[in-house]
Amino acid sequence: MLSPTQQKRALELVQTLMAIPGKSGEEAEVAVFVREQLLSSGVPASAMQHDTAHTRCPVPDSTTGNLIVHLPGNRNAPRRMLMAHMDTVPICVGSRPTRTEDYLVPQDKHTGLGADDRAGVATVLFAATELLQQNLPHGPLTLLFTVQEEIGLQGARHLEIAQLGEPELAFNWDGSDPVKLTVGAIGGYRMTIDIHGKASHAGVAPQKGISAVTIAGVAIAKLHQAGLLGKIDLGDLQGTSNIGVIQGGNATNVVADHVRLQAEVRSHNKETIQTLVQRFEQAFHEATQEVTNDQGEQATVKFDGDLNYEPFVMPTESPNVTIASGVLKSLGLEPVHAIANGGLDANWMFRHGIPTVSLGCGQQNPHMTSERLNIPQFHTACEIALRIATGEDGAS
Repeated sequence: MLSPTQQKRALELVQTLMAIPGKSGEEAEVAVFVREQLLSSGVPASAMQHDTAHTRCPVPDSTTGNLIVHLPGNRNAPRRMLMAHMDTVPICVGSRPTRTEDYLVPQDKHTGLGADDRAGVATVLFAATELLQQNLPHGPLTLLFTVQEEIGLQGARHLEIAQLGEPELAFNWDGSDPVKLTVGAIGGYRMTIDIHGKASHAGVAPQKGISAVTIAGVAIAKLHQAGLLGKIDLGDLQGTSNIGVIQGGNATNVVADHVRLQAEVRSHNKETIQTLVQRFEQAFHEATQEVTNDQGEQATVKFDGDLNYEPFVMPTESPNVTIASGVLKSLGLEPVHAIANGGLDANWMFRHGIPTVSLGCGQQNPHMTSERLNIPQFHTACEIALRIATGEDGAS
């Protein structure tokens, strides 16, 4: 297990990282800190590079790309990659972590903590700097610190894979209990729906207008009645959906001629995602046929969607899962295999041809002001990462 000195250093790392502002698209300051820590541990600047993924991500004027670090090994072994994402959700900007017994919590009631995923960054950074400072035996390593995970896994999606050095085994830290090995995750599709109706005076001639608001309401009712909103449990059709944003209308005395909705569907089955998207489109097209004006004119509806990330599942006997399981067992812990209902950078790593197992690092209540970090679990994650980085799992 980690010594008291190591535990203190790991905790100082994560507290410092949590306090650095860095929401999605603004991770540059976080990357600077990571680079400084690695430089002070002996990593040459030439071994660290940023890709240009941020130029293809949706946030305008994004400050930095993914940070990729290459550590040459001092023994022969397949290249391993350790990764975490640098960004937090906006509520965590301004975080001031403080310790309460076995937890780090935010000092301020209006901010989150940022354990998601600065705890993951700290875990990877601790393992790397520790093995360098102690000159521990290790094979070749790639460290990957991604950007814009919280807004659709954008950094991992646009990652320049050729810069990674062809890692054979990949491990991602982003989650709660370190014993949970996430070997698969749900897929997600996000869509924008624009309804264009026809404006008219709501008091003088409402019958001449085509209300985009009414069409949206009819379509939503159809989806609700069909069991296609919220948790979806319809035989082979399993998943979730949500309409999270509705914008439209300008005045109460005008029949609204435009409404924009933003929605998502998720499932562990790619075909189910496609079916759910089709059902959404069907509901809105049917609504435009049912809601017309006195001339029989219909509104138009436009869909603009994108498969943010595909679902994936790795066999539990995959080499990286086996290695992670072995490390847990060596610490007296029993691994638990899990499938996530939220997207992970691992979704896109799998798509890129690099199967990646995700491990927990003590995060609790992410994206909330009640967020906290379980310190003993975080220390366990650091020990696991160090053993994986040094190859103490017994694999060659």
